[in-house]
Amino acid sequence: MIKRHALEAALRTAVSRSRGVVLLGPRQSGKTTLAQQILPRDSANYFDLEYPPHAQRLEQATQTLEPLAGLVVIDEVQLRPGLFPLLRTLMDRSDRPGQFLLPGSAAPALMRQAGESLLGRVETLEVAGFDLAELSAAEGGCHDALVQQLWLRGGFPRAYLAANDQDSFVWRINAVADHVRVDMPQFGINIAAPAMLRFWTMLAHYHGQVWSAAPFAQSMGVSEPTIRRYLDTLTQTLMVRQLQPWHENLGKRQVKAPKIYFRDTGLLHALMGVRTRDDLLAHPHHGASWEGFALEQVLRLARPDEAFFWATHQGAELDLLMLRGQQRIGVEFKRADAPRITPSMRIALDDLKLDALYVVYPGRHRYRLSDRVEVVPLWALLPTHTFSAETKFVSD
Repeated sequence: MIKRHALEAALRTAVSRSRGVVLLGPRQSGKTTLAQQILPRDSANYFDLEYPPHAQRLEQATQTLEPLAGLVVIDEVQLRPGLFPLLRTLMDRSDRPGQFLLPGSAAPALMRQAGESLLGRVETLEVAGFDLAELSAAEGGCHDALVQQLWLRGGFPRAYLAANDQDSFVWRINAVADHVRVDMPQFGINIAAPAMLRFWTMLAHYHGQVWSAAPFAQSMGVSEPTIRRYLDTLTQTLMVRQLQPWHENLGKRQVKAPKIYFRDTGLLHALMGVRTRDDLLAHPHHGASWEGFALEQVLRLARPDEAFFWATHQGAELDLLMLRGQQRIGVEFKRADAPRITPSMRIALDDLKLDALYVVYPGRHRYRLSDRVEVVPLWALLPTHTFSAETKFVSD
């Protein structure tokens, strides 16, 4: 098992200061394993709502939960939305922290219930698959094989740790099917499984592109609002990221639609039919795949206050604009051996008044292109290989 020390520390901190913590993430992303680091499964205070004996104990929820002292864990809490009013009452008995830990699969109903019923009482911690920092810490350093495996297989623990690429591919294909046929109906999402699976497969070929509902609606024979609902559903269940556009007062026509990225490249590759590293490197969309992989790693490691992309209809663009306090940091992703400064980068530096621009690439060396532009290998994002002292957006 790969220990997720930083995530466990963040969870312990959250439990120590809040009455409740919602542990939110896709199924099989490691939420239950993490919760069991805080409270063992055999504790009388641990409830797994997918395990019938535990679910039966909560049939009389008030009688069961009211006498309990200390931290209570209710896993897959979205399966019992009727618990939230009771949890609100129990949390309000005192202001003490660490009353409830609520792991749940990312579902619109869970986020709505937590936001409405438990407002001001809980904080939310998101759990995704493994990232480079976690794997580097577990393996004693970052190396090319680690990066390549994480990019190909994605970060879901069972996909990444599978015995071989074929086993990983089969797990990911089944995970996609289960999400569409099992999870979504369980979440109360009323979308026909074949339609959602077709849409999700089509979306894989638009990874890294500016969103437009029109071609999907035309191809699938449904309305554009229906297509937008499909996209929003995958976004709410943490399968897709809609990176929003930044607007600057420039007197230029700027792109107003979001860019679409798969949050896990392993699922992206499964839907693209990519099984091996050779398949991936030969695929026409491997550059877009790497951009999305690197972008997700940067966002998870840098943890900016806000993140956007920027583009104009004249052709200037910036892959990622990160805001932290008063800082504006630009990031470009280039799958190239030796990236060079481009006219688009110069325009972004001036128009957006960037404090710095980093060109992230899969190489081994870092070098400056100008006083505010630096080429940085992806591994340099890791805590043991932080950027230079003037860089402020990478967390130690």
